[in-house]
Amino acid sequence: MLPTPDTSHVPYEHVYEPSEDSFLLLDTLSSEPERRFLHHGFAHAAPLVVEVGTGSGVVLAFVHAHAQTIFGTRSVLTAGVDMNAYACRATVGTVAKAQADHGATHGVYLGSCMGDLAAPWRDHSVDVLIFNPPYVPTPGMPSRPEGFSDDPSPTQKASFADDSYLLSLSYAGGMDGMETTDRLIESLPRILSPRGCAYILLCAQNKPEDVKRRIQALGPEWRALTVGSSGKTAGWEKLQVVRTWRDVTT
Repeated sequence: MLPTPDTSHVPYEHVYEPSEDSFLLLDTLSSEPERRFLHHGFAHAAPLVVEVGTGSGVVLAFVHAHAQTIFGTRSVLTAGVDMNAYACRATVGTVAKAQADHGATHGVYLGSCMGDLAAPWRDHSVDVLIFNPPYVPTPGMPSRPEGFSDDPSPTQKASFADDSYLLSLSYAGGMDGMETTDRLIESLPRILSPRGCAYILLCAQNKPEDVKRRIQALGPEWRALTVGSSGKTAGWEKLQVVRTWRDVTT
């Protein structure tokens, strides 16, 4: 099992703390089947790996630190996007620690920026997208507090309302927990490169089988496969990781 990055520096009052969903992504991305898939697709290329909604940076730092093992090459570019400025700063620190601990296997970190989903990136440029979305069903989406600052200074003390808003961005998914994920799925044909794939985490209430059918409806070449699971609860897969990609061999 590959080591999990250190996130002890992360201000969890502002940033989502790694949990079962985060660790399921680590296990999935480092599993033998996914390593084979990624080796086959990218061992002779230099893929751009973008995590959308990095939070603490534990997933991105893991992929970055273990690029050689996961992709079969160190020629891997990694980058993060988050709407939370504290998360962007935390990710920079998490990646730096992980890189220092794995000097012989890490890729090339491009940095983390603030943005909505993959908006900061050029169309058709992302080769591997990783998304642990806000998947909890909620009555509505988070409301931005009055006077909220998008990019507070590291020493600026956030209000309780600001902290509540930042944390709600990490879990509140609106109707069926899918309002943010639906936007990402709709934009996959624009975001991903022709050889690109996306790893998207879902919970049972997101209706994963419906989600996979929706992805496959993007076109005859689109595929969606459950490649990771946290196990069954009352007959349901509690958490799943779905890999989606274009099958260009058909």
